Amino acid sequence: MPEGFYARHGKRWVDAAVAGLLLVLLSPLLVVVAVAVRAALGPGVLFRQVRAGRGGLPFTLLKFRSMRAPRYTGEADAARLTRFGRALRACALDEAPQLLNVLRGEMSLVGPRPLPMDYLPRYTPRQAERLRVRPGLAGLAQARGRNAVPWPARLEWDARYAGSVTARVDLMAALGTLRVLLSGRGVNAPGHATMPELPPRDLRRPPGRPSGHPDRPGANRPARRGRVGPA
Repeated sequence: MPEGFYARHGKRWVDAAVAGLLLVLLSPLLVVVAVAVRAALGPGVLFRQVRAGRGGLPFTLLKFRSMRAPRYTGEADAARLTRFGRALRACALDEAPQLLNVLRGEMSLVGPRPLPMDYLPRYTPRQAERLRVRPGLAGLAQARGRNAVPWPARLEWDARYAGSVTARVDLMAALGTLRVLLSGRGVNAPGHATMPELPPRDLRRPPGRPSGHPDRPGANRPARRGRVGPA
């Protein structure tokens, strides 16, 4: 685990305090969203899926549903995503139940996004460093375009975050993610409900290097043409 008082203790205290406060303050809105999900998509307000947490340990991720039930086996997610679901995802309200995951210590307010368990063997050793920290709601990759950031750059930013957990980096990541969220950018990768599936390692090119480091000025600048990096 990263060294430092904040990474070892302070971050968890902040997570618990802020998540608890937000759940109280947002409870009326969450009730309204739950009722709207039930009315628009039918029974089953919450979507639950096992994801990889810190150390690759499984936990159950919570989200508000944004897709209707499939009409046939194998129906694409993009076809099941309703107009209501797109609106819910655009403002990230579908992710709000993950405040419970944060309160329970399974997630953090800031960290790499939790990914499916079957992605674990697909990571390179460098990419697997993202598992050193709790997954989060906001993060360095999310601050650079949410789901529009390609996999190599996204996983590299996650690995860099795992090695630089400080209050300053967390604040930068949270504010950057909020800015992207308010801009409406990066809700999904083109042609996908969210992002394409992470391919196996032997089908991928080596990951590129991001355009900056989270602790250096200019880390948020766009990558130069011809250079693989976060958008």
